[in-house]
Amino acid sequence: MMLSWQVGAVKITRIQEMQVPIPAGPDGGFIAEATAPALRAIPWLYPDFVNDQDQMLLSIHALLVEAPGLRLVVDTCVGNDKPRGLTGGNALATGFLEAFAEAGWTRESVDAVICTHMHVDHVGWNTMLVDGKFVPTFPNARYLLGRIEFEHWSAEGDAEQQAILADSVQPILDAGLAEFVGLDHVVSPNVRLVPTTGHTPGHVSVLIESDGNSAIITGDMSHHPCQLAHPEWSPSFDSDKKAAAVTRARMFAEWADAEHLVIGTHYAEPTAGHIRRDGAAFRFET
Repeated sequence: MMLSWQVGAVKITRIQEMQVPIPAGPDGGFIAEATAPALRAIPWLYPDFVNDQDQMLLSIHALLVEAPGLRLVVDTCVGNDKPRGLTGGNALATGFLEAFAEAGWTRESVDAVICTHMHVDHVGWNTMLVDGKFVPTFPNARYLLGRIEFEHWSAEGDAEQQAILADSVQPILDAGLAEFVGLDHVVSPNVRLVPTTGHTPGHVSVLIESDGNSAIITGDMSHHPCQLAHPEWSPSFDSDKKAAAVTRARMFAEWADAEHLVIGTHYAEPTAGHIRRDGAAFRFET
């Protein structure tokens, strides 16, 4: 389902690439502490974010931000024609670009692209396969790449991460479309980056403000709403689990107090809501 939200003069539209059910607990390879009994103790997670088989539902989607003078894509999913570990070594062949067109956008109309970080499911549609070569999907866009993030993964990435950089980032550099930015970069009068490091060294979230209204696109500082009830739950793929947990607790408190509309980059439908304080932790109100 194509979801959209209005934040003042800014429209945000979700384009989903896929939804993934993940088994609870250590066997799921996601959040070890999120066992079935632990999830059932958080009843508001059901049925939207955890199904009746106690599987956590994760969505992989891009967010299209239409602000005055700006058409921005935040996070570009896995992409087609790229065999990845996440997809069992298979290449996807989704209708992502068709859904993009259904939202009323063309590839050429995009002014800017932000990758909250450089993991596989956030950079894939930076490029597309044309005549056997990966080329920029959005030929007129500035790709705003975190300098810290890029430098880290260029030096530290394993073989798959290097493949991701080679086919989803290097063509952007080769085309002269990349702009390396800091953790607090201002994109437009309505859009700026917010440092939320921990999941990766250069991770950012995206703050949108217009006409007294505000929204935050989380990126992977939180993968699943269960982390609102337990900010200390860090998935296996957080670069620095302790730092990520500290960031979650701090940002959830800030976002609850600010009354931001919170749009989870991997939260299943309905995807967006408000964070409320719930004792010593938080809950998600949609």
